[in-house]
Parts: sequence; structure tokens; C-alpha cells
Amino acid sequence: MFAFETNNLRKTFEENVAVRGLTLQVQQGEVFGFLGPNGAGKSTTIKMLLGLVAPTAGKAMLLGAPLGDRATRARIGFLPEHFRFHDWLSAQEFLQLHGQLYGMGGARLKEKIAELLELVGLTPFRDKHLRTFSKGMLQRIGLAQALLNDPALVFLDEPTSGLDPVGRRLVRDIIHDLRARGTTIFLNSHLLSEVEITCDRVAFIKHGEVIRVSELKSLVNGATRVTVRATGLTQDVIAGLQQWGKEVRADGNQVQLTVSDEGVLPAINRYLVANAAEVYALTPEHVSLEDLFIQIVGTDGGL
Repeated sequence: MFAFETNNLRKTFEENVAVRGLTLQVQQGEVFGFLGPNGAGKSTTIKMLLGLVAPTAGKAMLLGAPLGDRATRARIGFLPEHFRFHDWLSAQEFLQLHGQLYGMGGARLKEKIAELLELVGLTPFRDKHLRTFSKGMLQRIGLAQALLNDPALVFLDEPTSGLDPVGRRLVRDIIHDLRARGTTIFLNSHLLSEVEITCDRVAFIKHGEVIRVSELKSLVNGATRVTVRATGLTQDVIAGLQQWGKEVRADGNQVQLTVSDEGVLPAINRYLVANAAEVYALTPEHVSLEDLFIQIVGTDGGL
């Protein structure tokens, strides 16, 4: 069974199409990254899956049940990007309130609150009001409330926003621990370096549609940028490099192209020499997820 699946999910706001026709399947127990430029429909998608807004068309199943099923929603955790917490409550009171909303209470809730405050590094601040918290501390208490109910599926919308490197590592470790326990995490983040470290698979969304889904390891490991420094690079020779790679760009005596396998480098070198090019350097370089994002989604909109 999938953690969730959507079929042609669509959402329009009057004349504006926020999500055009989203078809997606997320496996149980995986960390799934959801990537796209601003305005691509990421937040609207999450809101539809959580039952916060109703789809205009299409279908979706969440933990084996239709959208909006109350029993299913009790098994989901959510950290929104733009949260507005009850800042007159202390950290402990805030978690107490949310635990009671889940129907938790007594010793079980008390133990869970203590465990989560320790997990996110806020035990020394449990009696401090949230209005005194920094943005990073609020992010941590928000993550704690998202995990109160031991969810089977967690939606994290920009979970490392406002966190310093120590805080980002803490969130990363928590995500790894959740995955080890079989929890499914759906992650939307602008920090592609964090996604690259954390996720199993990613989907790229643009103009409300998924344009590519891929295993992250094969996506990142399967792309190498090669820089060739040589003389005698005629237009015909440069064009011939397209048989091994894509995105061939030339600038004087330097050419860059992206290849899917470093094993083609000797063949590229032989080709250049056979075509009277004097090769001074042929340098492979790992392609980051940020580079791939630009290649797949384009530059007509930032993250």
C-alpha cells in the first residue's frame, strides 16, 4: 500500500490554476522530496492532501483512505511553513494542548512531551513562553508538535527554515530516525543540499504538474559535468560532443557538457584527438541537485 497516491488532482482558485493535474505515488517508509519554483503548486498540494482545501477535481488516497477521513488525519503529522503558534503558552503547555487535541492525556502525554522536548533540544526552555523563542526555536517546537501522535505520515514544509547548521543537522537526524522506524516523510524544502542528503526520491513540479520523479541517488550519481580545455575546437567538433552528453556549452577554448557516465571520458578524449584538437585538460565534476533542478525545471522562477 502507498502512503498516499494522487490521480489528476486539480485545484483552481477562480481563474488561477494552482495545481493542474497532479499524479503521484509515495511509498510507505520513504523520505520523499517535493521540489519546484515558487508558485508551482507545492503548498496547495499539501493543503489538499491534509484536507485543508478541497480539490477541484481528481482523486487521492491517504494511508489507504479517501481525503478528509478523520481517523486517517489523526495518523498524520504536519509542520507548516508559515506557522502561527499560541505565543502566550509555554513550550510544555503548547504540546499539552496539541496532545489533548489528539485525544492523548495522562502519563502517556506527559512522557511523550518530555521525550520530544529532549529530542528537539528544548528541555531547558519547557517553561518559557513561545513569544520569547527565536525563529529557530519555534521551528523546533513545531517539529515536536508534528511528532506528538507518532504519525505514520509526516508533512514537513520547509522544516529547516530559520535553523542554523546545528539545527539543520538535528532535523536531518530526526528524519533519518523516523525513516528507520518506517515513518513516511513528505518534504518540501528550498535547501536543496538538505534534500540531497535526506531524501530517497524526489518529484519536480512546475506550473502545477509533476514533470519528473526519480530516485535521488541515481539522479545525482548519474550526472557528471565535464569541462574540456583544448585548442582546435571547431563548431563541428563541438557539435559532435552531443553524442556523449547534453547541455554542451562552448566558450573559447573551453567546453562544458553533462554526461550520465564517467566511463565515456576516454572516448571523448579519443574523439577530440582524432579531430585534431589539442587537449590540455578533461575534468569531471559532480553535478549537485541544485544544478539538476535548473536543468529539469528551468530558470523561469526561483525556488
